[in-house]
Amino acid sequence: MEFTPRRIFGVKPSKATFLLPFLVSVLLVGSQGDSNAALDNVVTERMAEESHRQDSAYLLIFIMLLTLTILTIWLFKHRRVRFLHETGLAMIYGLLVGVILRFGIHVPQSMSDVILGCAVNASPATLLVNVSGRFYEYTLKGEVTPGSGHQDDEMLRKVTFDPEVFFNILLPPIIFHAGYSLKRRHFFRNIGSILAYAFLGTVISCFVIGLIMYGFVSFMKVVGQLGGDFYFTDCLFFGAIVSATDPVTVLAIFNELKVDVDLYALLFGESVLNDAVAIVLSSSIVAYQPAGDNSHSFEAMAVLKSLGIFVGVFSGSFALGVATGVMTFTKLRDFPLLETALFFLMSWSTFLLAEACGFTGVVAVLFCGMTQAHYTFNNLSPESQDRTKQLFELLNFLAENFIFSYMGLTLFSFQSHVFNLLFIIGAFVAIFLGRAANIYPLSFLLNLSRRNKIGSNFQHVMMFAGLRGAMTFALSIRDTATYARQMMFSTTLLIVFFTVWVCGGGTMPMLSFMSIPVGVDSDQENSVSDFNFERSTKQESAWPFRIWYNFDHNYLKPLLTHSGPPLTATMPACCGPLARCLTSPQAYENEGQLHDNDSDFILNDANVSSMYADVTVSTDASGSRTVNPKPRGTPFNDSLDHELSQPDQDVAIHGTRLVLPMDDPVEPPITLSDQ
Repeated sequence: MEFTPRRIFGVKPSKATFLLPFLVSVLLVGSQGDSNAALDNVVTERMAEESHRQDSAYLLIFIMLLTLTILTIWLFKHRRVRFLHETGLAMIYGLLVGVILRFGIHVPQSMSDVILGCAVNASPATLLVNVSGRFYEYTLKGEVTPGSGHQDDEMLRKVTFDPEVFFNILLPPIIFHAGYSLKRRHFFRNIGSILAYAFLGTVISCFVIGLIMYGFVSFMKVVGQLGGDFYFTDCLFFGAIVSATDPVTVLAIFNELKVDVDLYALLFGESVLNDAVAIVLSSSIVAYQPAGDNSHSFEAMAVLKSLGIFVGVFSGSFALGVATGVMTFTKLRDFPLLETALFFLMSWSTFLLAEACGFTGVVAVLFCGMTQAHYTFNNLSPESQDRTKQLFELLNFLAENFIFSYMGLTLFSFQSHVFNLLFIIGAFVAIFLGRAANIYPLSFLLNLSRRNKIGSNFQHVMMFAGLRGAMTFALSIRDTATYARQMMFSTTLLIVFFTVWVCGGGTMPMLSFMSIPVGVDSDQENSVSDFNFERSTKQESAWPFRIWYNFDHNYLKPLLTHSGPPLTATMPACCGPLARCLTSPQAYENEGQLHDNDSDFILNDANVSSMYADVTVSTDASGSRTVNPKPRGTPFNDSLDHELSQPDQDVAIHGTRLVLPMDDPVEPPITLSDQ
């Protein structure tokens, strides 16, 4: 064990401390006196300064890694290289630096200030040492690896971050950006399928992987290849953390090639939500505590308790994120810098507030981002709207590449790796079968009720694109105290490397082999598919979404933002005074104007006609408007039903009627094989 000294002048009662009043006194005989005390202070200051220089050098390593990654990304984009994504590139650079730090640099070892013996039988977190009436605090940094140099271990520990850094600093901007940049039009069009894959599919994948891994672990125990305890709950926990998909590589290629928007929405929506499901599911498995001495036996009440924890934590995190997102109002439009800063701090505080309240910050910040994009974004000034988009996009880019660089470095800097060939083989077999059990059966069931079927080629691509990434790594590194968790972490690293390099690098050949359409203009595609979707919502089981959109468009949007029809036009006449009180002056100014920045379905096209409760505004490409009153005697829902039955070129969306020209022919999409 090794402890780092810090001088203190009092004892904190909250810490588990061990007072050793004579240990250092015996070793440092004759060190009393004012001159020796002054010399001791000088040495301490020099050590602190040297430690500061080392910390700066180690942080510089990561900055240089990111810089090198960015420059190489530019080169790849310039040369149109697609076989390796930026995340895989960041991991390669991290691996190279890890090899250099582990095997190429050896710091000369000095044992002059190391005490090899101590009369303490345990490994306390903190030691308080009394040296002639002056207290020094020693903090436990970890166990020194046998057979390795003390200074080399110190250097590797310096480049190993506290796992809480990932959860509290690096993960929030990644998760928030996923919700804030969500293309809600495509997301909500496939919301049923996305929820099925994210919730039911993740649970299926977790248990399939857990059961397969339990079989492998049992076999390893029989043949004597297991060096510690590994229970069924550990297998389920491993199944939960590796069920979190992060197809960032595939999605980036999809976006660049303009792949079919439905396939993009299914993959992106599943990856966004199943991260949240996986972290809550893993927490519920850890919370499984049956009564009795055997904490790993099966008990129905303990299972029900874990299920209740899952539902409670997810629901509470969801409610907290939505509430925080709704309440994040900014009235600093005249000061865009202050407005952006307040928006940023409120967004980040959602994650920390959820964690402090015992909920899951990942779920809270995800739905906070989605809520703010839907409501709060409309209240921001134009400058702040651009700044927030660019800010969170930048933070997401840096945090994600930092994590992938750190993954590569950790393969060599982590001090407690446990690699087991049987466990690794079982893990790869399990994640393949778990992904298959998620995609294919659910797709078959979903196609029974979907008018726009999920084709077999789409299913194969979704199966292939189940990459593991930042969330899987963060969940596995958070706890590496036991033998089982160390083996999980080491295996998880290999899984992430393989899926990012092999599956991510094989995306282009997979798209070509499966004849997936590319080069699809989302606007042109939406002018057909979105409109056909809206026409069929009355006949299909879309009534919950119809009701929600109606309520949101006519009541929540006017109440929480300055867009949409004013409450005075949508609320009953008896609520006139209340409606006038809740309607802002800006809402009256914006009455009848089309706000399509955050509309779920509205497109910017040549001729658009928007109809609110009592006014219709027609806008053509030249910008001229025609205002026509709508008869007040027509009920809104009857008008909606009438609009849903219009031809393809007349599309209505809950209080907003769009008339788009369909004269220009839509070019058919192309496939990679046609190029």
